[in-house]
Amino acid sequence: MARPGGRSARVQQSVHAAVGALVGEVGRDALTVPMVATRAGVTPFTIYRRWGDLQELLSDMAVERLRPETDPAALGSLRADLDAWAEQFLDEMASTPARAYIRDALLGDPDGTNAGRCSAYVAEQIDAVLARAVQRGEPVPERELLIDRVVAPIMYRILFRPGRLDAAYARELVTNAVCALQIEASARPTRAAAPGRSKKPDS
Repeated sequence: MARPGGRSARVQQSVHAAVGALVGEVGRDALTVPMVATRAGVTPFTIYRRWGDLQELLSDMAVERLRPETDPAALGSLRADLDAWAEQFLDEMASTPARAYIRDALLGDPDGTNAGRCSAYVAEQIDAVLARAVQRGEPVPERELLIDRVVAPIMYRILFRPGRLDAAYARELVTNAVCALQIEASARPTRAAAPGRSKKPDS
């Protein structure tokens, strides 16, 4: 999703900055739209028109905070890149601030838009890793397999069963995904072994 430009971007930046500063000063529970508007130098109507209410504003800000700031590390192989990315993803998403951002992003998301944006961030990062592997000539798994076998278990543990949230767990998930790719590749018949049409006997 493209970031807004021009005045819209300036308003978003000033409002987000105001929220961040005020949460540190007065706490989240004391936050109000008029308070944010005053600090940001805009009218409350501007905030209501763009975000609807305070919760939707907090959700929008949370989604932006969950946007990755850097590209995945390039370490020379698919496995190394996936290990590094999965470890970083787990470490960032399991942090206390990220847990709060996840909660806010989903609370103000009645139509699933915020969840879709967060999912797109992850997909873009995985696609970058896979694209580099393809350029090196390595076999690569489907993006959805990595989401199902690496991202989904991490998010489940973060949200519902916090435990094993460490680098070893991230690498274990990557191993499972890579093994699935290897099993799938070995199960494909080779050209020589593939059944062909039988020849008719000579008459």
